[in-house]
Amino acid sequence: MKGKLYLAVGSSVALVLAGGLVSGGAVHAASDSRVMAVGSTALQPLAAQAAEMFGEKHAGVNVVVQGGGSGAGLSQVGKGGVTIGNSDIFASQKDGVDAKKLKDHKVAVVGIAPVVNDDIKVKSLTMDQLRDIFSGKITNWKDVGGQDEKIVLINRAQGSGTRFTFEHEVMNGEDTKTAQEQDDNGAVQKIVSKTPGAISYLAFSYTSGPNAKGLRTLSIDKVSPTDKNVRSNKWQIWAYEHMYTVKKTDKNTKAYIKFVQSSAMKKTIKKLGYIPVSDMNVVKSADGDVKKSK
Repeated sequence: MKGKLYLAVGSSVALVLAGGLVSGGAVHAASDSRVMAVGSTALQPLAAQAAEMFGEKHAGVNVVVQGGGSGAGLSQVGKGGVTIGNSDIFASQKDGVDAKKLKDHKVAVVGIAPVVNDDIKVKSLTMDQLRDIFSGKITNWKDVGGQDEKIVLINRAQGSGTRFTFEHEVMNGEDTKTAQEQDDNGAVQKIVSKTPGAISYLAFSYTSGPNAKGLRTLSIDKVSPTDKNVRSNKWQIWAYEHMYTVKKTDKNTKAYIKFVQSSAMKKTIKKLGYIPVSDMNVVKSADGDVKKSK
């Protein structure tokens, strides 16, 4: 497992966005009043909800939110193609991005949990078992206390911050077995819920609600994937949700990010399955060190 995130350009970033075009490596905005946020699909539900709420208070400012993965978001904002690069990882963890030229705005924390199709009888795995499943050493659920059924691996695509965080915290340097890859959390959610024997991992914000019917989370070493356990780092698979900008950005972008970070958004942040940064009992650095909050 390398300590950098490599961008894989895929079909998830190629569409027209309300007057702007995202295509491969550039976004062409139609107006200075448009804030364009591209990147992490884990952060996308929060960014989109905040954009709608922000728009109600700031007539004439259009905030456009699109996925594409953390790698795409960091690459685009680094090139000046978008105003905000949404990311689950620190910019310094992505190869090819000059983090010194960007400004980090942490807007929330997201937990990431292993998820399985609800036909699986297993409720908890050890960290070693989880690692062995994703490395391909364990291929049948009966080997971890479940039924005699083939394990179907569903992975996120290269360039995904969710994948980077999962591999960094779980794989301990081991390679992930080649498996079916999906571009975003929503696709993983749908496939795992409909595929017997399937296992993957999702941001907490995608593990509940009507679209999560048919899948459930797994505990690790008997620790449940809950906000409370993330706040204390008892559950260690979590990441900050970052909104990266260039050092000197426009006033509308500043206002939108300030709104996302405001106390008025805390209730919405929690409702959508994220954790306010101010609620954390620990802080995590880009190199993975975790310390108690002051």
